[in-house]
Amino acid sequence: MTQRKRRVQAGLAALGVATATALLVSGCTGTSTATPSGTPNADGTLVIGVTTDANTLYPWTTTQFQATNVLQNIYGTLTEFDENLEVVPGLAESWETSEDGLTVTFTLREGVTYSNGAAFDSADVVASLTAIKNPDTAAVSATNLASVSTIEAPDASTVVLTLSAPDAALVSKLAPVTMAILDSDDTAATLETAPNGTGPYMLDERKPNESISLVRNTDYWGDTPGLGGIEFRVIPDEAAIVSALQSGNVQMAVFDDALVADTIGASAEVAKTPQLNYHALQFNSRKAPFDNLDLRLAIQCAIDRQQVLDTAALGEGEVTGPITSPAFLSDPDARPCPEADIETAEKHLADAGYADGITIDAIVMQDGYSTAVAEAENVQAQLAEIGITLNLEVLESGAYVDRWVAGDFGAAFALNGGQPDPDAMYGRYFTSTGNLNAVAGYSSDTLDALFAAGKASNDLDERKQIYADVSKELEDNAVWVWLFTGYNYTATAPSVQGFTPLPNGSLQYLRDTTITG
Repeated sequence: MTQRKRRVQAGLAALGVATATALLVSGCTGTSTATPSGTPNADGTLVIGVTTDANTLYPWTTTQFQATNVLQNIYGTLTEFDENLEVVPGLAESWETSEDGLTVTFTLREGVTYSNGAAFDSADVVASLTAIKNPDTAAVSATNLASVSTIEAPDASTVVLTLSAPDAALVSKLAPVTMAILDSDDTAATLETAPNGTGPYMLDERKPNESISLVRNTDYWGDTPGLGGIEFRVIPDEAAIVSALQSGNVQMAVFDDALVADTIGASAEVAKTPQLNYHALQFNSRKAPFDNLDLRLAIQCAIDRQQVLDTAALGEGEVTGPITSPAFLSDPDARPCPEADIETAEKHLADAGYADGITIDAIVMQDGYSTAVAEAENVQAQLAEIGITLNLEVLESGAYVDRWVAGDFGAAFALNGGQPDPDAMYGRYFTSTGNLNAVAGYSSDTLDALFAAGKASNDLDERKQIYADVSKELEDNAVWVWLFTGYNYTATAPSVQGFTPLPNGSLQYLRDTTITG
């Protein structure tokens, strides 16, 4: 039994949680199908257990999963993803791309209002997209608009984007909540305490480190939201959330820990959903000693990724390459050292000048996702076999995010969100002008050219080859060590109906969710 497994089981035992369960786990994404115990309560409030408070209520700069889950229910975007991650209309009811691919014209929904009653129009879109592009805003998705030269509004319901080059992924890149359209009269400071969106719910009350409560937006432009309210209740320990589910104090929770999900029992249905997000050991190749390719290759070749997956996530997931979206999936067997190869790792270490070993440092998030420390400890043990001492600096999520966004690390264990389109997923990291290039710690003329070609093509087969080349470039240079993709386990009480979990981890379908009682 691993140390981690013993720790979790000890914690569960202390809470009196039974470990023998009748787990209900579906093998794919789907809506909650448990037999309802009554008719939906139109005024009912759904309580969701979360381990960490949202670190911001400002959508353009959020990188934290917990904040994203709250904000995507408050704000609207021009486009959205449906349950199959296909791009569908959001605040833009339609769009048209010119024959040369250089002009995209959006027709906006009419009659949409913000939660403060102000009307939504094209001026808000122009102001929002212009601000997101502005480096001073520090928007995490600024690179999504890298191809956009001008943003104009010929009338109140039309927005025209003129591009410097065709961008096949543009409408997909408008869907994340980090691209939310804000009221042009609002400021970042006011929105931190008084979010003002066009989404299905709006802020009711926030108790820092305790809860965030939302209420139905009765003027929402779409179908009437199914819940009267949502409470995101902070319960720092996942085992305690399980206990709250079993006692009925919480009706829903999303876990990333297979072991915890395995303890829930018959009190809740658990939907097991493959995720686009990925676990990786990231290097800052602009800092010594990680600027040494042979050192990075030594680390890459020394790590048995399946062992990391088995140890940290009970084998629940798949070893992955850089791109996780099914349409562009990377082949992990195409990388240097697809299996752990100690002899080759030691050769690279000697070629790097560290035949006698080296000590390196990595940051690890303590509370953002459950497997982080276990992953790091396993990699630490594996690297020790070739003479690399890995020092781990375990940080709470706020401190970790600050260091990570600033690129203030040599190596970092990370769980990064995935996107259906690989340009949306990696363009902001691995292009030289990408707004998260400091995090990536790496860029090259080769990658810049590949990403430009990928955006310029609308031919799916051509794009697949381009992003296969991107994967090869990243793997051959051991830019990061991609480890595995896992699952989300969405637990819902029998009283909860209609929620659809998504492979990108989105909780946007809380708007279609109902609760009885």
